[in-house]
Amino acid sequence: MASVEQNLKKEAYSLAEQLFENEEAASDFANQLLDVCAGARGKDFLIVHNPGGWGHAELNRCLEWERSIVVGIEAVIEEMGYNSFLTQYFRSGRGWWEQMRDLREQFRFFEHKAKIMAAWLRFILTHVNNIKVLLVGISQGAAFGSSVMRQLGRSYPVYSIELGFPFQYKSWRIITERTIAVDSNGVIPDVLSQGNLRVGAKIVLAAPFKWVWYRLIGKPRMFSHCFNAPGHEYTWEAPWIQRQIRDFLKTNFGARNR
Repeated sequence: MASVEQNLKKEAYSLAEQLFENEEAASDFANQLLDVCAGARGKDFLIVHNPGGWGHAELNRCLEWERSIVVGIEAVIEEMGYNSFLTQYFRSGRGWWEQMRDLREQFRFFEHKAKIMAAWLRFILTHVNNIKVLLVGISQGAAFGSSVMRQLGRSYPVYSIELGFPFQYKSWRIITERTIAVDSNGVIPDVLSQGNLRVGAKIVLAAPFKWVWYRLIGKPRMFSHCFNAPGHEYTWEAPWIQRQIRDFLKTNFGARNR
């Protein structure tokens, strides 16, 4: 057993060294990979949350409605009789330099970063038996998940739940039977998904002022939380959203035979 674990560690670090020139980044990648493999072993599903915004918010720092989607999906998997392991994949780090790097990636539909996550998933699926993967992403996280699906193709049991997909990436988006696209909350139109440029421009221009205001009144918020777009809120409590995701999961997996 120790020999198997040692070989797994060697393979994880070997992959990391191929993907990263920076030694610290490679070490972090390999260690996370090993942690996820350990946590996912013996589970039916690996649920991977790709945070929206700049892609680095821990779940407890995401907006409440984004958290509700992740928790709701986890609950449905359990209701269907399966067990799961929940993790997050951060496509970028914190700080302005990391955000500028991510902005450059956005213009290329996250191509480079998606290749790295695709390699991450292939490693897990190769070393963890009989597991299926659910990617969960909202807004920028949805676009990133879609880019990862493009990199993987149809050869792996990876499914993508995408909500509030930003309009600027839609020409790159590929939807297959393993993807569910929810681009409306069923109440009011999502201006960021539909591409209302006039409203979108106002939101972008207002965000820095909101960010400064919240700091001045002693209630600082993450910059990404200052983009308040009408309709761009996808809570699990909305019947329109919950029903679509439930149907997608039941259609693809069904209840587990006990």
